[in-house]
Amino acid sequence: MIKRWPILLVMVMFPLLFAGILSDEYIVISWNDLGMHCSNKDFSKFSVLPPYNNLKAQVIKKGTATTLPEIVTTGYSVEYSVPGNTYSIGKTNFWTYAQQLFGVSLAPNIGLTGVGLTGTMNIEENYFYVDGIPVTPYTDANLLTESPYQLAMVQVRNSSNILLGSTQPVIPVSNELNCVSSGCHSSEQAILNQHSDDGGFNPNNTPILCASCHADNALGMPGVPGIKSFSFVMHDKHKDKTNDCYKCHPGPNTQCFRGVMYSAGMTCQNCHGNMSTVAQSIENGRQPWLQEPSCGSSNCHGANFAEEPGKLFRQSRGHGGLFCSACHGSPHSIQPTVQPNDNLQNITLQGFSGTLRRCEVCHGVVPNLPGPHGYVPSTLNITIFLESLFNGITMNKAQNETGNQFPGTVADRITVELHHSTPPYSIASGPFTIDVNTNGTAAISLPASLVDSYYIVIKHRNSIETWNGSPISFGVGSVNYNFTSAATQAFGSNLKQISDKYVIYGGDVNQDGVIDTGDMTPVDNDSFGFVSGYFNTDVNGDGIIDTGDMTILDNNAAIFIGKIVP
Repeated sequence: MIKRWPILLVMVMFPLLFAGILSDEYIVISWNDLGMHCSNKDFSKFSVLPPYNNLKAQVIKKGTATTLPEIVTTGYSVEYSVPGNTYSIGKTNFWTYAQQLFGVSLAPNIGLTGVGLTGTMNIEENYFYVDGIPVTPYTDANLLTESPYQLAMVQVRNSSNILLGSTQPVIPVSNELNCVSSGCHSSEQAILNQHSDDGGFNPNNTPILCASCHADNALGMPGVPGIKSFSFVMHDKHKDKTNDCYKCHPGPNTQCFRGVMYSAGMTCQNCHGNMSTVAQSIENGRQPWLQEPSCGSSNCHGANFAEEPGKLFRQSRGHGGLFCSACHGSPHSIQPTVQPNDNLQNITLQGFSGTLRRCEVCHGVVPNLPGPHGYVPSTLNITIFLESLFNGITMNKAQNETGNQFPGTVADRITVELHHSTPPYSIASGPFTIDVNTNGTAAISLPASLVDSYYIVIKHRNSIETWNGSPISFGVGSVNYNFTSAATQAFGSNLKQISDKYVIYGGDVNQDGVIDTGDMTPVDNDSFGFVSGYFNTDVNGDGIIDTGDMTILDNNAAIFIGKIVP
């Protein structure tokens, strides 16, 4: 008799084990180390910086109510690419002069470290990285206009090559080195002609790599003994001519300093000092690029927000081994920034821009203990029912063409905003895109800085925008608000009673604040075309656009339902 039980056991256990692996949730966070990398476009005369960019990434296996999140590397791979920017040769003449400048013969679109515009990141300790990506600021679709804040694609896969997660960080790059375009110099050759002839310098022996004589820590080049570093001579030479950093750094168009400090009115000089100060600090022994302003200094954020001893912000790690940049963004682009692409990653992860501060993103739940820097999130707990999904007791789950649109107990998604309590009632925080469960509950982790009274505003893909009845005081701890208990819980009593609950009116398909024929037309069109799926026109959320959706619309349009705001 043939014993088949071992085979049967494997057949039973393998799918269970495999399902367990896939049931884990992962996130990947990625960033560039400096917030901007610039390079020359034309290398025929001289080179300050080559096309050389980088990305770092950390992969986190999400925690649960009983397990902590875990930063993982072993058994995982991280791939990078730059969608819409698939080649660099021809967008710059770097490859024509790479041999003369750097002494290496490079294949087309391969950078100084041997990597290209796509590839697999390296593993170092608890993170992934790639250095030397030879990306240019010109997309394949536009070879004339710089696009300095392009989105990279970063994907994490397991050992079975199954995609576990992805993100889109900015890979910042600019050719806006403004020696000529700023009007300071007539040409690059003119710059070389004005150079002193120390050490037998020949301005006609081009191309010239500045760092071959002047030490440059950005390139890791020691220079020639007795010759001042590149950073020193640049700042010292120009200290009496300008304090406008954008004369050299990118730039009047790029505006690489763009983060929350910029929005608060700070300038480059607030951290770095003026041109003379920078030059003098180097003369006094500071190593440029390796010794830079500290967040933890007493005249800045203080010891509670300090970098690791002996490390810069971009090198430092803190909470659970995460890099500071993973949550806060890169230097010069601390979250949130004025560039929409910079904010996309955190919006995708937590539903809103700014510091990555929703604990659930990594933990899966809101922990009871304080987080990094002693941060204790305040939580807004909301209870709402949407007329479109309400069945008299709970809410049905929104459907698509094949079944449930969202996993678990999630019924649908809503957007929540907090607005100031006084005219013009502008937005104070948010918008937050969050899941709402079938029992009507939804929760948001809010910044501890919200210590005033605010209106709570609920928006949904095909429901009427609804404000709560009166401003609610926010402070330390949780805030609870239940829209379902009485009509007066909404401003203007703008709720509909069904059974013993009060629900948010459904039917504002085009989100113009009024339920009328403007909403009926797209529903009618999709119904006529037998459209199915998760669409705004599917008012009752059953995955089919039909008369069931039109009924809700007709009833609410007949009684002139619209949003009511202060």
